[in-house]
Parts: sequence; structure tokens; C-alpha cells
Amino acid sequence: MHVTVDQDRCCSSGQCVLTAPTVFDQNEDEGLVELLQADPAAPLHDQVRLAATLCPAGAITVREDAA
Repeated sequence: MHVTVDQDRCCSSGQCVLTAPTVFDQNEDEGLVELLQADPAAPLHDQVRLAATLCPAGAITVREDAA
């Protein structure tokens, strides 16, 4: 799995941080998403998928093939 975020699309809802706090954070200035782990370990994959689904702005992209 490989994760990318688009800060231009982020609406600062924080759902990603609540769902997968070891993978996502929010910057203190604007509350925009910050990616902590672009290639999270397998035990985190379900949380990352859920965070991407819950993101109201669609700012999180998950690529399942880690290649």
C-alpha cells in the first residue's frame, strides 16, 4: 500500500487523524493533512482505507500495489 495526500483538497475535517493517527496528522497553522507514513505497515491498512473513505474532500489516495 502507498498513500498520498492532496493538501490543496484538504478541508481540515480531521477524520483521517481520528481514524489513523499513526499515518496522518494535521499541521498546526491551517489544520491541513500531513502524511506521516506513505507506506504504512499491513496492520494499518484497514485504518488507512477507512480514513480515505471518510475524508469529505477526497484528499487521500490509496494505491494498493506498493510497487
